[in-house]
Amino acid sequence: MEEVVQWAASVMDHTAGEEKKAQAEERVRKISSDLHCEILDLSGGEDIIELCKRKKKIKKTYSPRLSVEIPVIGHVDTGEFMMAATQGKLNVIDKYLADGGNPNVHDELKRTALHRASLEGHATVVQSLLEKGADINFKDRLGSRAIHWACRGGSLRVVKTLKSHGADLNVRDKLNSTPLHVATRTGHTTIVEYLLSCDAKVNSRDREGDTALHDAVRLNRYKIVKLLIISGADTKIKNHEGVTAVQQVKQWQFDIMETLQRLEKLREVGLVPPENLKRGVNSAA
Repeated sequence: MEEVVQWAASVMDHTAGEEKKAQAEERVRKISSDLHCEILDLSGGEDIIELCKRKKKIKKTYSPRLSVEIPVIGHVDTGEFMMAATQGKLNVIDKYLADGGNPNVHDELKRTALHRASLEGHATVVQSLLEKGADINFKDRLGSRAIHWACRGGSLRVVKTLKSHGADLNVRDKLNSTPLHVATRTGHTTIVEYLLSCDAKVNSRDREGDTALHDAVRLNRYKIVKLLIISGADTKIKNHEGVTAVQQVKQWQFDIMETLQRLEKLREVGLVPPENLKRGVNSAA
C-alpha cells in the first residue's frame, strides 16, 4: 500500500512539473509573438524609439524586491555592534541593544556607535540608537558630538534627526569649532544652509579666532561664502592674527603676485625654464 502511495505521489509531481513546463513555454511563445508583431509594425526610427520607451515603462512597473533583514541569532559583541553602526546594519544594532548592550560603548578615541552612524549617514540607525538610550551629547577625545560628525558626513537627514532629538547646533568641540564650522570646512553646502535656517550663530569663532566665513574664504567655498554673508556674517571680524575674511583674499592675491615675481626673476637669470613658470604658479595656488 505504501509503495502505491509513493508511486501516486511521484506521478502527481511529474504531472505538475510537466504542466508548469508547458505554461512556461506558452509564456515564452506569447512574449516572442508579441515582440515579433511589434518588430513587424515598426516603420522607422521613431517607432524604435517608442518601443524602447514602452519597454522602459514596463520595467518601471515591476515591483522591486523588498530587502528583508535576516534576524540575528546568537550573541553580538561590542566590536560587531560598532562595526554595524558604521555599516548601517540595523538588525545587528537592535539585537545588541535588546540583549542589554550599552548604547554608549565607545572605541579608543571615545567615538560611539552614534558618532559612527552619524558620520556615515545612517539615519535609521541614528534614530534607533537615540530611542534606545544613546547619549546625543557624548563627546569623543576631540570634544566632538554626534552633530559634529553628522556635519562632517553631510547627511541632511541625520542632522535633522539629531536636531529633532535636541542636538545643540551651536555646541563646540575642543577646537571651539561649531557644527557650522565643520560643515563649512567639509564643503557641505546643504548642511550649511540648513544650520543657518535654524538660526545657528553665523559669527562664532573657533580657537584661532576664525569664523565660518574665514574658513569658507580660505577654502574657496564660494557658495557657502554667499550663504554666510546673506545670513549676516560679519566681514570685519578679525581672527587672532588680526586678519578679516576679506583680508585673507587680499593676502592670498599678494602671495600669488609675490610668487609670480619671484619665479619671473629666476626665469630671467635662467634658473627656471619657462615651462616651469606655470607649474610653479599652479602649485602656489
